[in-house]
Order: sequence, then C-alpha cells, then structure tokens
Amino acid sequence: MILQLLAGAAATLLASVVLAQAYPTRPITLVVPNPPGGFVDASARILSDSLAKVTSQAVVVDNRGGGSGNVAYQYVARANPDGYTLLNSYSAYHVGNPNLAPKLPWAQKDFVPVALITVATNVITVHPSVPANNLGEFISYLKANPGKLSYASQGNGSLSHIGTEMFKLQTQTSMVHIPYRGSGPALQDVLSG
Repeated sequence: MILQLLAGAAATLLASVVLAQAYPTRPITLVVPNPPGGFVDASARILSDSLAKVTSQAVVVDNRGGGSGNVAYQYVARANPDGYTLLNSYSAYHVGNPNLAPKLPWAQKDFVPVALITVATNVITVHPSVPANNLGEFISYLKANPGKLSYASQGNGSLSHIGTEMFKLQTQTSMVHIPYRGSGPALQDVLSG
C-alpha cells in the first residue's frame, strides 16, 4: 500500500515537472485569414514583433486568404492545440461566417478568444469624379444612377461586404459588388482607379 502511494506521488511530481516546461520553446505561427497588405495583416505584423520580443521566439505571420476567412479558420482549427498556431482575425469572420454558411469546416467552439487587439471602422469614399460631397448627396446620386457605381469589399461575407449591402437596403440604392481576397488588394485597386 505504501509502495503504491509512493508510486502515485512520484507520478504526480513527474507530471508537474513535465507540465512546467517553458513556453514557447519553438517558433509560433500567427495565421491571418487575409492576404498581405490589409488591416488584419498589418496588426498581425505589429503583434508578431511584440510577441517575438516578449517570448524570445520567432513569430511567423502566415497569410491564408480565401473562402471568406474559412481557409485560415479551418487550418487553425485542425492544428495541434499546443499554443504554437494562433489566429489573428476579426470578429466578422468569427461571428458572421457561421450565420452565412451552415456547414463550415470549423466551429466557433474550436476557438478561444485571447485578446482584443484592434478596433476598426468602415468608411465610404468616392472618386473625385462622383458629384457627392457628403453622404446625402452620395445617396441621391446612387438613386439617380442605379447600378452605375461599384464598390470593393475585402471578400464575400466580410464586414465591408455585409455593411455595404445593409447600407444599400436601408437607402434603397444599387451598386455592383466587387469582392477581393482581402482589404489590401481591394484598397490597391480602389486607389489606382
């Protein structure tokens, strides 16, 4: 009996020593559900630099754009849950995608939020050739020219897509949606005309 107690105590001590290993002992991957150049990517790169300094380990940003964020979410959900594969996303994918697509390759329960890193807002901008200096003039122009203008979003199901579709419904206007694989490519095309 005493031998069994000692063996149990030794096993408990050994388990606590194994659990007390330092973290991290190897590089961390920070997965971004967008291509390089957008807001989420920029925040991940700033975060990766800070994490690398704090942990004394390399933090690699891995951009996995596509599928309205689902490519990255699936990759992280299937990764070993050891803290070496993290997701830097924005709430629209996490909250919106399960409501837009009933059969996803991941589930919300697969993720545990760790920190709120940034807050961003959407803005409406127009080319200088559009005769609108404020939102009211823009809405009037859209109503007078249904379907003439297009808008860029960072992808189907993204906050910029859903937000603009809600704007169109509320204002009873029409614009052509042009989805991109992230805000970086969308912004680049918008700025180039």
